[in-house]
Amino acid sequence: MNRPVLGLMSGTSADGVDAVLAVFRGAPSRPRWQLLHRAELPYPRALRSALIELGQGAAMRAERILELADALTRVQAEAARRCDPGGQAVLVGCHGQTIWHRPPLGERGGLSWQLLQAPLLAHLLERPVVHDFRAADLALGGQGAPLVPATDLALLGRIGGWRALLNLGGIANLTVLPPRSGPERRAALTGWDCGPGNTLLDLAVNRFSDGRLSCDENGAWAARGTPCEPLIRRWLQEPYFASEPPKSTGRELFGSADLERRLRDLREAADAGVDQGRWEADALATLTAFTAAAVAADLERGTRPVELVVAGGGGRNATLMTQLRRRCLGMRLRTSSELGLDPQAREALAMALLAWWHQRRHPGSVISVTGASRPSVLGTRVEPPGAGCRGAVQGRGR
Repeated sequence: MNRPVLGLMSGTSADGVDAVLAVFRGAPSRPRWQLLHRAELPYPRALRSALIELGQGAAMRAERILELADALTRVQAEAARRCDPGGQAVLVGCHGQTIWHRPPLGERGGLSWQLLQAPLLAHLLERPVVHDFRAADLALGGQGAPLVPATDLALLGRIGGWRALLNLGGIANLTVLPPRSGPERRAALTGWDCGPGNTLLDLAVNRFSDGRLSCDENGAWAARGTPCEPLIRRWLQEPYFASEPPKSTGRELFGSADLERRLRDLREAADAGVDQGRWEADALATLTAFTAAAVAADLERGTRPVELVVAGGGGRNATLMTQLRRRCLGMRLRTSSELGLDPQAREALAMALLAWWHQRRHPGSVISVTGASRPSVLGTRVEPPGAGCRGAVQGRGR
């Protein structure tokens, strides 16, 4: 199948939908690909707020959750139409909106919930939809996340040395690719969630601005403050950061309750008499530096990459990028746009590739990343309702 595929992605930040239209050709493990078009569509403010509340464990009636799923699905469909107004796509890969993610622990299996009405999306777009990409890996004992390392290897490939790819979405996650040649070329592909990307920052900005702002545009607010390095070092000793991959996380760990705890720490560490405005800038500077420090600490544990490629919304935060450069010394830091891939398109392109792989029955999971017992084809395919029906009954009652 060499016809276009749509990829739809809404990450942990729950700020909207990224959509891409792409073509894949050749061998599944290293396809030739072309990005034909991309679009992004923000969620309406009320929908985003409700999704974040649900993801933070707010009690909601089943009816309300279904209404959110319906509204979310219709935004996904509109993003797809904007990306593919000519209706070229023959298949859609849609991640849905993660509401809850619990990795496996001991005998307890992992659980992950991506909100979406897939049959409705298939109906609205009149295309088959592949969704629920995490379930098969979870069933095999894996983390179900992150999903992108296998697609990173296929789409961006290896270089002469170790290469790391960082996604700065709501959660920061890494892919680490072994060199394409030399004695380490047979090393395993790895990838994991480092910790908070934009989640704590966005929640803090929303709180400090009394709901007027949803993010620290370009990191300008944090740039006015000074990070509290002793606190950052203390936070990095917490169990999640000390644990080894495979590991994955989300708002369940790095959400509103976690922010409140860190803000209490920051208040206790602040100088007596510091004014509120200065304290808020220092808090945002510390949370921004904390994201970068968690990434840098993870990269120090194994063979040090020679290159760090950044994608995701956090790449537009100049203060966060400055912190990464400061803490990842010795690595070449660049954005995925330098490799021909728009930083905002990376995860949506991954969803399109996962759908294409599903069509070709090619495994999308990697056991060295998720810890599953074996690789698996990811996703569940849903046809447009009524597609393929034969002998439809007409004229009943004659």
